[in-house]
Amino acid sequence: MRAPDLEKDGWCLHDGEQGSREAPETFLIPNLALRDILQPGDFAKLIFEIAVEGEEYPAVERMWVIIRERTPSGYIGMLDNEPDSISENNKFWVGTEMPFDYRHIISVRRGDEASLALAKAPVPIPWDRPN
Repeated sequence: MRAPDLEKDGWCLHDGEQGSREAPETFLIPNLALRDILQPGDFAKLIFEIAVEGEEYPAVERMWVIIRERTPSGYIGMLDNEPDSISENNKFWVGTEMPFDYRHIISVRRGDEASLALAKAPVPIPWDRPN
């Protein structure tokens, strides 16, 4: 499945494992065993790089994603935050579906009945999946 791309999609994901390797004393992430056991309805925090019109560099935001399903290398999730860096649009906002790998996860949180219901509901902004 295609990963989000800054040029094509206007946003992409930061590699949390790389960030942790570069700053191991200050950039702590959950161990792989914990990042690997998330289930639909659980939350993963990811770092997003978001293109902002008129800005030379992308904005960087940490936001929560609700796990919708597991994949061989990670998950399909749905954005559960509103980005501050951009105005609301129909391509990237709360409800945007996205694939991500274990390496992107910087924090985890267990879900509840409400987040599980959201994970099972139709996604407002679906990811372009291959047929």
